[in-house]
Amino acid sequence: MHVIDVNSGYKSVGNNQEQNAFETNLEAAAEIARQLRLRDIGGIIVADFIDMKLLENKKKLVEQMEQFMRADRAKHAVLPISKFGLMQITRQRMKPEMNINTSEVCPSCDGTGKISSTLVLEDEIEKNLSYLIMQKHTGLTVEVHPILHAYLTKGFPSKRLAWRLKYKQRIAIKANSNYHLTEFHFYDKSDEEIKL
Repeated sequence: MHVIDVNSGYKSVGNNQEQNAFETNLEAAAEIARQLRLRDIGGIIVADFIDMKLLENKKKLVEQMEQFMRADRAKHAVLPISKFGLMQITRQRMKPEMNINTSEVCPSCDGTGKISSTLVLEDEIEKNLSYLIMQKHTGLTVEVHPILHAYLTKGFPSKRLAWRLKYKQRIAIKANSNYHLTEFHFYDKSDEEIKL
């Protein structure tokens, strides 16, 4: 539903008030009809015109509005002005509604809206790390998202230090801002990715 409020830019005094309101309403009606076509506005349009006292002026305004709307190829109907001074117009849209999909699936959660907590992710990394060390890999590097990097390397003792003491070898942790939050990869001492 669209609502249009018509106002005049000045207040008139005396007997000309009715005439000024009528003329302003006629100008507004012509512009409303033009804008409805131009913008292809559909549905219910309610126009709140400036109050007029004379019934004859209200009828003329409705007739003029119907005249202005004749040029419109869309199906439409103009209803008489209500006792509250509102004119209702219905209009069918000519062009189909443009429906553009601007969303994409989140790479972190695959569209579920949920990701693993940092603690679960940390356990998963350590489980893979333990497996690789058992397979006699040395000089390991774990590449992770910067937020996860901060979680694993900050504080004392950090997770990196705890892993170094536990596995008795140096484990490098690198940040990669191209990774999504839950993504991580292992590299050997030759900087070759280790596929798990």
